[in-house]
Amino acid sequence: MITRQDKDIVIKGLREKIENSQAMFLTNVIGIEANQAVALRKKVREANGTLVVTRNTLFRKASEGTYAAELLKDLKGTNAIAFAFEDAPGVAKALYDTSKELELVTLGEGFLNQELLDAKRVVALAQLPSRDQMLGTLLATFQAPVSSLARLINAIKDECEAQGVSKAADLKVEAKAETAEA
Repeated sequence: MITRQDKDIVIKGLREKIENSQAMFLTNVIGIEANQAVALRKKVREANGTLVVTRNTLFRKASEGTYAAELLKDLKGTNAIAFAFEDAPGVAKALYDTSKELELVTLGEGFLNQELLDAKRVVALAQLPSRDQMLGTLLATFQAPVSSLARLINAIKDECEAQGVSKAADLKVEAKAETAEA
């Protein structure tokens, strides 16, 4: 039996998670095997999140007075909440990928930056590229013009060496004649 003092500690910890998280998602992990639960918790942790399973009444009490109160006040059945502290799509993706592998894991409603998301929007968020993938795409986009310029300058240098000239202005440019096919 959990004591009142222990309940207060759990409630305080949950409230801190609600207030400090970028996103939170309702899910269900009851019924999956222990090693599968550990694997899911690891995926969520790698996305800088945490997965909490506790009594619905503790979720409700922890959410009182917060933006999440409406969602958590009438929870029924077994629930877990995944909190995302930095990479919301990464945490949602961990839950979504696991739900595709394990039928017992479900992805429900949630919040992103205190905006209520229905289950369909949570799935859409989960299908976004991860933070690292988005940063990689952004970096590649920034590097593309610089890389193109570097390749052009290198090609001019190579052509100068091939023609034996010291300045690019001295290059001889020959127009390539197109052959007409009859």
